[in-house]
Amino acid sequence: MEHAKALDVFAEDPNVGGLAAWTYDNDEIMELEKEMVFRRNWVIAGHVSEIPNAGDFLTFDVADERALIIRGKDGEVRAFHNLCRHRGSRVVDSDYGTCKHAIVCPFHGWSYDLTGGLRGVPMPHTFPGLDKREMGLKPVDMEIWHGFIYVRFKSDGDGMSVAEIMADVEDEAAMYRMEEMVPLSDRYRTEYDINWKATVDVDNEGYHVPIAHPSLDDLYGETYRDESLDCGVTRSYGTFGGKQHKLWSVRNYTEILPEVEHLPESHRKAWLYLGCFPTNNFTIYPDSVSFYQFLPVSTRRVALVGRTFGLPDDRREMKLARYLANRIDKFTVEEDIQLTKWSWEGMRSSAYDDFFLSSTEAGVRAFHDQMRQALPVMTLNEAPEPGTVAAVNAEMAESA
Repeated sequence: MEHAKALDVFAEDPNVGGLAAWTYDNDEIMELEKEMVFRRNWVIAGHVSEIPNAGDFLTFDVADERALIIRGKDGEVRAFHNLCRHRGSRVVDSDYGTCKHAIVCPFHGWSYDLTGGLRGVPMPHTFPGLDKREMGLKPVDMEIWHGFIYVRFKSDGDGMSVAEIMADVEDEAAMYRMEEMVPLSDRYRTEYDINWKATVDVDNEGYHVPIAHPSLDDLYGETYRDESLDCGVTRSYGTFGGKQHKLWSVRNYTEILPEVEHLPESHRKAWLYLGCFPTNNFTIYPDSVSFYQFLPVSTRRVALVGRTFGLPDDRREMKLARYLANRIDKFTVEEDIQLTKWSWEGMRSSAYDDFFLSSTEAGVRAFHDQMRQALPVMTLNEAPEPGTVAAVNAEMAESA
C-alpha cells in the first residue's frame, strides 16, 4: 500500500514540526483516538470526596464509554461500566447520586449490590439460563492517586499504573495533601467547537503566557519554567510575591493569601501545573487544586470539564484568596479558548504549512510524540484515502 511521505522534521530539527493539519479534522482519526487514546489510557473520573458515604456514586463518560464509580458499604471505592447486563442501559442516569441499598437499572429493574454483583431480576422464571454469578456489572480498571480517581476502560493486562506514570512528581504532589481535600465548587462542563487536540496544544506550553495571559504573567513573571518529564508528564512552576503586582486580582491574591503551613517554603508562594497524557491536568495553588480535562465530543467539538478542591479552611482570608485564584484561572481559560480557536482555524487555511516549535514548547512536542506512538498514521503529512485510515494505521503499527 502506498503511503504519503512521513514527517521527518523532528529527526532533522527537534525544535520544529508537529502533527499534520489533517489529523485535527478527520472523523476516521477520531474513531481511532477513542480506541487507542481514550479507552487505553488513564483518565480522571473524579475525587474520593465526591462520594464520601456508602452508596454514593459518580459517573464519567468519554469516547462512547460510561463509567460508574461507587462507594460500597465496606468503604471501598469501585468502578464499573455503567452498563446493565440485560440490554445495555445505563444502570444510573445522573452525574452524582446515592444508591441506598442497591443499584437498580431504570429500564427493566435489574438490581445490583454495591459491589457490582447481580442481586435480583424481575420475572426470573423468564431467564432459565441466567447465572447471577456471571452477570454482575463489568469492572473498569481504577486507581486512586492522591484522592483523584482514575479509570481505564481497556488495558489488555498491561500498561503502567498511575503511580508509575506520575512517579517524577510524586513527592511534590504529596505536599498538598490532595487526598484530604473537599470540593470548593460544582463540577463544570462547557463545550466548544474545536478539535480536542488543539486545546491540549495550547495548554501544553507556557511560551504564550507573557503575551496572552496577563494575569498569570503578572502572578509569576520570569520565574515560570516548563518541563517535559518521562511518561508523558508535563510540569510548570512559578513563584510569586516579593514584587509589585499590577493587576487587581493578582495583587490582592498575593497580599491576602494566608500561610499554608503544611507546605515547604518553596511552595507557599508558588503556582504549579501538572499534566499527564492524554489530557489529565492540575492547576495547583497553595490554597486549592483544580483538575480539568479536554474530552472529545466529536471531531470538531470538545468538552472542558473540571472541578476545584481544597483542604477544609474557614479563614476569611483563605476564602478570599480562593475566590481570587478562581478569578485568575477564569480569565486564563477564556484567553486559551480564543487562542485555540484561532490556531485550529489556521490549520484549515491554504497558507498553513506546519507547526514550527521552539525548545520552550517541549510539552507540545511530547504530546505529539505520544499521539504518533499511539497512532502511527499520524506521522503522515497527508491523509490516506477516505475509508482507509484505520487499515493504514494498523499496517504501520504492525511494521513499526
